[in-house]
Amino acid sequence: MKLNKLVSTLNMDHETWLQYRKKGIGGSDAGSICGLNPYSTAISVFQDKTQLQAEEKADNEAMRQGRDLEEYVARRFTEETGKKVRRANAIFYKEEQPFMLANVDRTVIGESAGLEIKTAGVSQYRKWKDDEIPDAYYCQCLHYMAVTGADYWYIAVLLGGNEAKWKRIERNEEDIKTLIAAEKEFWNLVQTKTAPPVDGSLSCSQALASRYAASRDEEIMLPEEADTLIARINGDTEIMDKLKEQISLNQNRLKEMLGDAEAGRVGSFKVTWKSTNGRETCPLSKLKKAAPDMYQALKDKGFISTGKASRRFSIKEVKEDK
Repeated sequence: MKLNKLVSTLNMDHETWLQYRKKGIGGSDAGSICGLNPYSTAISVFQDKTQLQAEEKADNEAMRQGRDLEEYVARRFTEETGKKVRRANAIFYKEEQPFMLANVDRTVIGESAGLEIKTAGVSQYRKWKDDEIPDAYYCQCLHYMAVTGADYWYIAVLLGGNEAKWKRIERNEEDIKTLIAAEKEFWNLVQTKTAPPVDGSLSCSQALASRYAASRDEEIMLPEEADTLIARINGDTEIMDKLKEQISLNQNRLKEMLGDAEAGRVGSFKVTWKSTNGRETCPLSKLKKAAPDMYQALKDKGFISTGKASRRFSIKEVKEDK
């Protein structure tokens, strides 16, 4: 492997690490740029790279477990394979494309290879079946091979907290060439501050909501293309309404077949219609009006919280004044 060190990460604080992430494309960005990450898109990566202030993603339990269990998964990989690994403690870059960065989990001693470490919940089992790995992780390992020149890459995963797996990913020059071209095109967009096209993913919606968090009290004229988009939305909405009605009809027919039975079977399917307790609700506007002191006490103790401000999107037809 050819490891070109950009900077040592040993004793590097988290804020500095976030700033270095903005200087190029990392392995975890690769799948998003290629449209293969279900949780992130090119536009969200673009926003991350072009923001003046590095924004840290909200921490969650899965992320914490991933960090806490990294050493354990690395140790299990060594136990299973007999291969020794070590921390790189550095961010590397590709000499020909210096915007391609790699902050690898481990390098494998005595081999032209590295190790990527993952944790996944039980719902992810099917994505790791047999020789399969999630597409975004394949892109990530390809990216590391492109940056380091490694001949292959290992990936080790802890599934559901009780099953450890590892797989070897061979170097594929054709795929690496395609990936480099995609990342080069994306980095040109970052350099010119030209946002990539939007898509229909939740991640893209969240990125746009963050980018344009506050609205101005102003009405503008939209381009003619907007009229076509609105027509498409209205047409698709009609189709969705008809599909929802058809689904509801079929569900009601099944309910009629069940009658007062809680469950029924047909072929390989089991249909259930279970009784549930009524949900308790508290209309906060009424509580605030009827018992303001109690409302304030609950709010002070954290039982009532105010959500993050957001923008509401809507389309309505406006009739021209005659």
